[in-house]
Amino acid sequence: MTEDVRNIALGLIAAGLCAVLGWLARSYLWRRKLRRKQAFFGLPDNSESLLVVNRDGGGPDLTVVRHDVFALLELAALIKDCGAHAQLVAHDAAQQSFGERTEFCVGAPAANRRMAAHMHSLLPGVRVNTDPEPGPDRGAFQIGSERYRMEGGTSEYVILARLTAGQGQEARPVFLFCGQRAITNQAATRYLARNHEKLARKHGGNTFVLLLKVVNSQAYGADVVELVADVTRAAQAPAPAVTPPRNSHRAK
Repeated sequence: MTEDVRNIALGLIAAGLCAVLGWLARSYLWRRKLRRKQAFFGLPDNSESLLVVNRDGGGPDLTVVRHDVFALLELAALIKDCGAHAQLVAHDAAQQSFGERTEFCVGAPAANRRMAAHMHSLLPGVRVNTDPEPGPDRGAFQIGSERYRMEGGTSEYVILARLTAGQGQEARPVFLFCGQRAITNQAATRYLARNHEKLARKHGGNTFVLLLKVVNSQAYGADVVELVADVTRAAQAPAPAVTPPRNSHRAK
């Protein structure tokens, strides 16, 4: 074997080793990223989860409004990425106990009994105005002493929560997407899909409750979302006595 041939052979071997090591490193990083994602969502390989949605009041069939369908598609993609499975359940048919399976609950408490039960039990500091009559406070959120009013198509709010009910790191979480309109539910699921890594680094496996604002949905749809505040403490505290609100939040 001449020196040139030997150098070529060594170069090919070195290139092959570098390629293998690079593949192993990428595979390790990908698996570590996947495990972190699975831990945050409580979705190990081949696990089961629930997608809880409203049932249309017009009949017995499970009918979901368009923007809630888009929200479910966002969540279904997250679940599939984790290697898990999802079951779609109507809000009045979901009867599992808390923490058995990861749950994604979509909709306002006025139309979603499961959402109303979660908020009553786990978020006593949050009140949602469910009055069907038109008025400035229709659909408004009261969180602690702060009130957040909706201006349709301009400034709308949604609560995004990850709840574990104090059952420890092994309990499967419940994710709530409670918006003033269906498009805000979609915005919250999209926000979670885009920011779950940052949220996992900040909160780990702990409970959090975030208030988001959807800006100018009539022009931008569900794409422009602002984080208003982390309201975890106020949302979990006992509801204050009913008094005139200290502040009302409107889009400027």
